[in-house]
Amino acid sequence: MSEAVSASELFRCHAKFVANLLRRLGVPEDDIDDAVQDVFVLAHRYGGYRPGPALPTTWLASIAFNVSRNVKRQGRRRAYPDELKVAEAISNAPTPFDRAAVAQSMTRLQGILDSLGEDYRVVFVLHEIHGEQGPAIAAALGVPVGTVYSRLHTARERVSAAYRSDPSEVGAGKARK
Repeated sequence: MSEAVSASELFRCHAKFVANLLRRLGVPEDDIDDAVQDVFVLAHRYGGYRPGPALPTTWLASIAFNVSRNVKRQGRRRAYPDELKVAEAISNAPTPFDRAAVAQSMTRLQGILDSLGEDYRVVFVLHEIHGEQGPAIAAALGVPVGTVYSRLHTARERVSAAYRSDPSEVGAGKARK
């Protein structure tokens, strides 16, 4: 008996054939890649093609036929959004004004962070932006946990005060270290 042909070898030789066959069997274009993958996964599970009365292409075609039936039966077709959902998504999208406001706010925040002393800034950024906990920050910086929380408290007060102040003053003079 001849040796089996592996699924990977079958894929290299016959993937295009299987994809075209699945299209002709009515599998939606968006599902073709997944269906081709399913065919070759099954071919792998069967141990590859073993020479016999069927050619490799007809053996793969029988698997592809079953996969196409399953795709249709399971309704694996992707749901396309209806017009109302599209209109809602468009209406909820940020406007250029919204994007500009966010960019301006981020620039202002960066100015405030730049005005903090480095010791305060690193603690504030690690805790408030990256979500690190006080003991982890203390270990990373080699300082006592109390120092971390003291710096965090001071940094929060300075950031809050800077945000309440006139935006044009931010970054004009560096805050206390």
